Amino acid sequence: MSVDPGVWIAAILTLAIFSFLYKDNPVYKFAEHLLVGVSAGYYLTQYTFSAVYKKLIVPVFLNGEWILIFGGLLGLLMFFRMNRKTEWISRYAIAFYVVAWSGYVIPSILQARVLVQAQGTIPVTTGSIFSIINAWLIMIGVLCILIYFYFSMEHKGVLLPVSQVGIFFLMLGFGASFGYTIMGRITLLIGRFQFLMGDWLGIIEKL
Repeated sequence: MSVDPGVWIAAILTLAIFSFLYKDNPVYKFAEHLLVGVSAGYYLTQYTFSAVYKKLIVPVFLNGEWILIFGGLLGLLMFFRMNRKTEWISRYAIAFYVVAWSGYVIPSILQARVLVQAQGTIPVTTGSIFSIINAWLIMIGVLCILIYFYFSMEHKGVLLPVSQVGIFFLMLGFGASFGYTIMGRITLLIGRFQFLMGDWLGIIEKL
């Protein structure tokens, strides 16, 4: 059994979270609130240091790049949301942020998610037989799903069976995503049990 106080605290908090499997109780609420409070404090400190200190105080007041103070003033406008009479002033900062961030993100999103995916949809004619079959299945699935979401014409005639094939591919995608999520959660649970049995109690060897 471990003699490290940090391991004991982590093990007790883990058991406190597991106590929710029995029912909602004050021990679980304490662990939950402690996690939220510690996370909020950590991220507040992290963001304050990385945004306020590294991107405002250092370049503006230490390096003399005064043009960057414009961003700091926009950030200060956000504090006007704390008062209902002055919250309208913060909309100027929000509007500038939305427009600037959209102009910065939209081209990169189009490049990374739309153009690359469209390129990946085009079937290849080289490589192994499995890669060619896989590429054609992706192409057929994408076309059928697009037809399923095409609502300008009623789904009858040829469109009906094609859209039904699109539903089949959608269910495959949703099932794979759900299975991936479940596997991720089970992996976290196994990690917690390995911590309790290995690091804390020493029943099993550390991996």
